Amino acid sequence: MLRRLLPEYHLSHESKETVKVGAGMIATVSALVLGLLVASAKSSFDTTEAELTQRSAKIVFLDRILADYGPETKVAREQLRDTVAAMIETIWPKQKSDATGLKRYEQLNGMETVQMTLLKITPATEAQRQLYATAQNLIGELRESRWLLIQQGQKVIPLPFLVVLLFWLTTLHISFGLLAPFNATAITVLLVSALSVSGAIFIVLDMTHPLQGTIKVSSVPMRNALEHLGR
Repeated sequence: MLRRLLPEYHLSHESKETVKVGAGMIATVSALVLGLLVASAKSSFDTTEAELTQRSAKIVFLDRILADYGPETKVAREQLRDTVAAMIETIWPKQKSDATGLKRYEQLNGMETVQMTLLKITPATEAQRQLYATAQNLIGELRESRWLLIQQGQKVIPLPFLVVLLFWLTTLHISFGLLAPFNATAITVLLVSALSVSGAIFIVLDMTHPLQGTIKVSSVPMRNALEHLGR
């Protein structure tokens, strides 16, 4: 549409070459920035996934420690299992609702309840004292890692940064359309290009929040841990 409005001398060979040079510069910078954003989002996603895997292993280890301690920890083990089940249902719900997600995960206090239950137990032997100290250390690490996951989930891409990137990409596609002929093939190619870039931005924005959104970290480690709890 812009090409039809411009006078003919604006579309001379020299003008087209200038537009190509400018578009090439913008394309290079945009590709570099977009690539860095995708890499950063993927790194954040992988970090969260690794922390969840480590957290699931610690939960199973804690349950084994409590089992070795004796029947006195039966209530604490049941609370631990309920806590893991509540976490799974909150982050990976079977049915989506407004009450699920990272906000609700912040409100869960299952590990605090398990720790308070353990504080009511008094070790009677040296072996129990060692197991008790190990269990308390694991619970402390689990409580700390929980808040680390929550804080990592609060990451956001600065709005000015995103606005500048979108301006570059919009300008780039306008320059493409200015030089392209008005036919179905050219329009289709430009549309596919715009959708591809939009998809990349969507991936960046969604993977920045690994515990919510469309692209989430896998729930398999936590579900496997849940199967081993209480045995």
